[in-house]
This record gives sequence, structure tokens and C-alpha cells, in this order.
Amino acid sequence: MDETRLTPAPARFSALPWLLFIIAAALAAWGLWRAYGPEPAGDPLATTLTAFERQNKLTVFSAQLSPVVSNDEESLFGMLKSRQVAVIPARVDYTIDLSAMTRDRLEWNAQTKRLDVRLPPLMLSRPNLDEARAQYLREGVWITRTTQEKLARANTQLAERQAATQAANPVLMNLARTAARDAIRQNLSIPLQVAGYGDVTVAVRFDGEAAPPR
Repeated sequence: MDETRLTPAPARFSALPWLLFIIAAALAAWGLWRAYGPEPAGDPLATTLTAFERQNKLTVFSAQLSPVVSNDEESLFGMLKSRQVAVIPARVDYTIDLSAMTRDRLEWNAQTKRLDVRLPPLMLSRPNLDEARAQYLREGVWITRTTQEKLARANTQLAERQAATQAANPVLMNLARTAARDAIRQNLSIPLQVAGYGDVTVAVRFDGEAAPPR
């Protein structure tokens, strides 16, 4: 029996910062606007859509999970029994399809300088299993190489399904939505300020959510 001790790591998550739409040059342009105060130019919705067009898919959140799975195998009419328990780290990314952002998802109020943004649902990536860091515990009097490979394949498939289920739980989904709203709010404000609209309010929600109070 292999007595390797399994130490499953707790689930971890991290909000991935969105790449700024406007880099140092844009910030410099904003500084000039603050100094000389030009009049707003162009359509604020067009400015927003241009910002979205910079990338088709935005990763806003990433969850690090550690599914614990097990499988059994019998041979020689049940005389030989083998069992493998595995802890396989997995990562799931939460993304937004920015190609779905059209004008009907945006609303601009010129009087209050408020931009309302309605996002499409979050998309979850297929779990990325890190089998190089997996931990295994094998039980059995005699475990052949073929049996080990069969148990490993079964555990890999089970770990992928379990990671996908864990990633879709309400707590992680809410954290991912919050990270998405913060990223969109922060990074859409800059192009509008650079375009001369001053301090704007960006209200962000997902499909099916009530609009924030005006």
C-alpha cells in the first residue's frame, strides 16, 4: 500500500485585473484635458463600444480548486481490489463575451453623466487540471501499471466534473460578478474622461439583474 498522505489545499480565488484600455499615453491625454478643459467630443456610447472592441473576451476572475476524487478497480473475479484517491488542483476562469456588447446594452444620461451598462452572463472555462501537482494515494495488494493508468484516467475525468460543479457554486459566481462589475466600472470611466466627459458614473449590471438606483 502506498501511504502517501494527501493534503488537499483549500479552494482559492483571485480577481484578475483587467488590462487598462488607456495606458500611459492616454493618462497623459487626460491630464491635458484637465488642464485645458476641452468640450466633450463624439458619442459616449461609441467611445464605450470602441473600448470594448479592444478585446473580444475579458477574464475577470479565476478560481483555484482542489477536487478530491477516488475510483476502485477489481480484477481476477474480484480477488484483487485496487483503489486510488487523488487531489488534483484545477483552475477555472470566469470571462465576459465583449463581442456581445452592443448599443442596446448601453444607456447614457447626459444630464447626470451616467452610463448604464448591461453585461451578458459570465462564461466559465473548462477546468484546467494541474496533474503535475496532483497527489495520489493507492490501496491494493498488487496494482499493475494498466490498473494505475485506468484509475488515473477515471479520476481525471471525475476531477474535471467536480471542479466545474464547484466553480459554479453561488459564492464563487457572486465573487466573479462583483469583480466583473468593478473592472468594467473602473476601466470604462477612463476613456470617457479622456474624451472630455469629466467625472462620469458607470453603473454595471448583468442580464436579469435590476438596474442600480439612479
